[in-house]
Amino acid sequence: MLSGPFLDKNFIGACEDFNKSKIVMLGMPFDGTCTNRPGARFAPQQIRVESVGIEEYSPYFNTNLSDLNFYDAGELELPFGAPDKALKVIENNTDEIYSQNKKILGIGGEHLVTLGTVRGVLKHIDNLAIVHFDAHTDLRKQYLDVELTHSGVMYQIANLLGFENIAQIGIRSGEKEEFKLMKKYSTQIYKPEELSRFKNKDIFVTIDLDVLDPSIMSGTGTPEAGGLNYKELMEWILELKNYNVIGADIVELAPDLDPTKVSTATACKVIREVLNIL
Repeated sequence: MLSGPFLDKNFIGACEDFNKSKIVMLGMPFDGTCTNRPGARFAPQQIRVESVGIEEYSPYFNTNLSDLNFYDAGELELPFGAPDKALKVIENNTDEIYSQNKKILGIGGEHLVTLGTVRGVLKHIDNLAIVHFDAHTDLRKQYLDVELTHSGVMYQIANLLGFENIAQIGIRSGEKEEFKLMKKYSTQIYKPEELSRFKNKDIFVTIDLDVLDPSIMSGTGTPEAGGLNYKELMEWILELKNYNVIGADIVELAPDLDPTKVSTATACKVIREVLNIL
């Protein structure tokens, strides 16, 4: 028998026992409604591979990943051409995770996967608010006469929760009507202290990685100049540690669009820090 050691295909620092874990990392490799450059479906696999290149230790939270008791469940098998079915698979698995008193960290995939997760979370939590990091409004009612797309995921979620339960950060692109919606409902916020509107809420955090500037996150389907730098994103994540964050996802990395792998390495670091607020 070979004695190893061997490299693990799981995200660095993951525990081996699902039953003893508090957080479940779940890959959601779907990009079937991508409106620009595809490839986000490859992110969960590549994130796991590249995670061995980061340190387990977070200097922001003074923790090791192995202290956080998270289980890497691998990737769901999703039908790429059927968003309704893919969302149902995600919803059912999210439901199962919360039925066992655990929290989810979803790894996309395109941003539409968040809708499936939120549907599953709502079966267990009725005081939910969404903190949404993104370059784009994602408030389109339809795209090419289709309602279920990554460009309209927040509109679909708003129909479930109400716009008053959504805060949007880093937005700098969208149609005029979408910006009117943000203004009408005051969803866009600019400073971490503005999160206080959700001090009594259970918060789900969704991070579209294109919220980061393309200079550090070029590997994404629709990069937008003028984004946050990493330290600015961390200011928000550190503030969220003071709130009741019940789940999160990180989406829209398209790893093959950045052959330097800097985008994937950055995504791994974002995942490490988000695990610390769950």
